[in-house]
Amino acid sequence: MKHFIALTLILCMISMMTACSSERAESTSDSEISNVSVTESQSETEEEEDGTEADISEEAEDEPADSDSISSGSKILVAWFSCTGTTEQIAGWIAEETGADSYEIVPEDPYTEEDLAYYTGGRADQEQADSSARPAISGSVENIEQYDVIFLGYPIWHGQAPRIISTFLESYDFSEFDVTIIPFCTSHSSGIGSSAEDLHDLCADTVTWMEGQRFSGDATESDVAEWVESLELPESEVRNVGEFDFETKTVLLNSGYEMPIMGLGTYSLTDEECAVSIAALLEAGGRLIDTAYMYGNEAAVGQAIRDSNVPREEIFVITKLYPTQYDNAAEAIDEALERMGLDYIDMILLHHPGDGDVEAYLALEQAVADGKVHSIGLSNWYVEELEEFLPQVNITPALVQNEIHPYYQENDVIPYIQSLGIVVQGWYPLGGRGHTAELLGDETISAIAEAHGVSSAQVILRWNLQKGVVVIPGSSDPEHIRENLDLFGFELTDEEMEQINALDRNEKHDWY
Repeated sequence: MKHFIALTLILCMISMMTACSSERAESTSDSEISNVSVTESQSETEEEEDGTEADISEEAEDEPADSDSISSGSKILVAWFSCTGTTEQIAGWIAEETGADSYEIVPEDPYTEEDLAYYTGGRADQEQADSSARPAISGSVENIEQYDVIFLGYPIWHGQAPRIISTFLESYDFSEFDVTIIPFCTSHSSGIGSSAEDLHDLCADTVTWMEGQRFSGDATESDVAEWVESLELPESEVRNVGEFDFETKTVLLNSGYEMPIMGLGTYSLTDEECAVSIAALLEAGGRLIDTAYMYGNEAAVGQAIRDSNVPREEIFVITKLYPTQYDNAAEAIDEALERMGLDYIDMILLHHPGDGDVEAYLALEQAVADGKVHSIGLSNWYVEELEEFLPQVNITPALVQNEIHPYYQENDVIPYIQSLGIVVQGWYPLGGRGHTAELLGDETISAIAEAHGVSSAQVILRWNLQKGVVVIPGSSDPEHIRENLDLFGFELTDEEMEQINALDRNEKHDWY
């Protein structure tokens, strides 16, 4: 910030800077900006056996997602340091406009009011007078090399960027990847000119440094949007949690992982049937497999995966702990890994509520921190159970798996679960053993199937997908398995969706 002659302007700046300590006391979780992870000091016969059953940093992984969106392959980052909140607001608008990730540059030793009082010889004055000063930063950007563009924001102090911005730039080897840095500042009168030039000098020659922008304290969101638009940046690839992508046939979980939206349930499949069914699934392009300890076929699932030519990272495996395992959940997790012969399990669920379920879930949280499990969730939990359970755990479940089919639709439960940022998955999507023939033969469903030239099973599964429900029909018939994956060549109209919605009988086909 330039030296001001007028006393009133000096007093104005002092007031602005001294507000920092109270701002720092506020939790950053109150911001609407989604922060990136940091490292600190994530067939129509009765042979169709649908359903699965009848019975960023280490610290970040321990915390539930608190945002409704996660960047998937994002290329843009907004990194910012703010004292009074002005730069923070501009950063938030840039992140919203570009769909970028956001990272707050936080000093390891927070600034106090005394530190920030201008012309008193305090800490900020001393740092700004010393071009070699490098205040330490708490945390760092994880996998910064993934970003093509970094917006770098800061207030102007004595005509320059705060020295902590220099610390940030010198903390990473930008010569190792291609990146464009776009600075922006907030100030009463000083331009961005020399501050940006000095920061540019700290970067490798390979960095593309764009001309920056100054924003005053009364800048509006439209001012920011106009500037961002003028840059003609490529759109950042961002997906909302729970959003179904019908092109990639995946959904984004709140854990940051993508999961296929249709697959195979293995309940009641013997080892040999299970192996044949999984082979058919993988050959047809399916990549989601659901099993459980109580199914007795985890070993067969693991063997089928290892015997396939499909890379492990392309296959999403779900298994479950049964209540009889809750007392020794950590051991049960290790046993599941050993039975399946896998280095990690994509998702583990608690099979249904039972004694010790909270403690068992906490063991799942630890397994996530240990890298043994990527995502965790629940099966057969409804509104009342969730309201009691969720306040007792740390990681929000990524998925809740319940019985869902046209005769039991859970139209009050599904929106509730989804509103929590949790994906819903339906077992018994075709009605369940003993009920499949009746459901597939329903006149309404059969008529819709005939209109689209598809099977009744495909209509029901597509109805689920359009409601945002992941489907895992079970079958031992390779032809049915292929058919159950072929759900993207047609779309149900709003009228057809309502016709199926009207079939709800609240008729549950199992006791969970």
